[in-house]
Amino acid sequence: MYLIEALPTVIGTAAIAPALLMLWLVIAAEERPGPPAQVWTAFLLGAASISLLGVARAPFAKMVAAPDNPWAALAMHSVFGVALPEEAVKVIAIVLVSSTKRRTFANPMDTVVYGAAVGLGFAAYENLAYLVQHAEMWRSLAALRSVLTVPFHGALGIIAGAYLTIARAGTALGANRHHRDWARLSSRLLIFAGPLALHSAFDFPLLTLQRMPDLDPTLRMWLGGASLLIGFSSIAFAIRLVRRVARHHAPRTDIARERLSQLRRMWALLLAGGGVGFLGLAFVLTSIHHWLINPERNLTLALIPIGFVSILLGLALLVVTTAIYILGRNRIRTSGEGFSSAHGGG
Repeated sequence: MYLIEALPTVIGTAAIAPALLMLWLVIAAEERPGPPAQVWTAFLLGAASISLLGVARAPFAKMVAAPDNPWAALAMHSVFGVALPEEAVKVIAIVLVSSTKRRTFANPMDTVVYGAAVGLGFAAYENLAYLVQHAEMWRSLAALRSVLTVPFHGALGIIAGAYLTIARAGTALGANRHHRDWARLSSRLLIFAGPLALHSAFDFPLLTLQRMPDLDPTLRMWLGGASLLIGFSSIAFAIRLVRRVARHHAPRTDIARERLSQLRRMWALLLAGGGVGFLGLAFVLTSIHHWLINPERNLTLALIPIGFVSILLGLALLVVTTAIYILGRNRIRTSGEGFSSAHGGG
């Protein structure tokens, strides 16, 4: 038991594995997965954006503390204390990552994947913090968050990314065919307003249950049910948007299907490598932290090399799989073009 407490690799796995699995599922829906470096940048930016929450919350501190009515205070906190700052930093990260590819913007699904990566990076870091903070109940907490909270954050990122790509694509995705000006404006508004509204509605019942423990049991059941309904409905809506965008780029040839199958396997290895490297880093840092607190526990320091081995393994997987991804993508593209030429010439 001490090994898990000192070196929470099991907790770390439970924290980040759901996010990586969700990310792979989104990537698997894309015909031409974007550059691995771009997706990992989005994932890391999503995790790093948590550090900006204090700055994002500062302008609304007085508004959150102002209401005397407890229900109004909870509503203000859910909107301005939680949802607005979190969604603002995530949308900024999505725009930053997707804007670097704006001039060569060819595949609308790229921005959806970047949105998912940002949301899931945010969720992975938040998940890890929650599980380490509540290590005594990490199993039940990990199960609950992996089923709902992690996919929910990923879904909000997908929704923001999908509306961003719809706003940029104009009529290319079947959008804005009628009332074009209003449709373009509404798409731009929904980039931020959609995730904000869903996040606020999801958090309000949970905050109420947390801060009002003496509520009537029936009301508590309704509040919990409402939060679950909003959370799973948001995930379903995100899946619908992914299908809507991906439908316009579905593979239609045998070569395209073969390429998609190979790219999915490569991406699975890429995500596995990133996860192993992340766990190795957590392994080393946690071991050093526990050794500094209690230097007499030599077991902790002795196990640091295991963390370095995990990091090296993760890096090796990332480097090798990235090389295979790039070389394989070029080879499949070349063979596809050759196949098309031969087919056309016959």
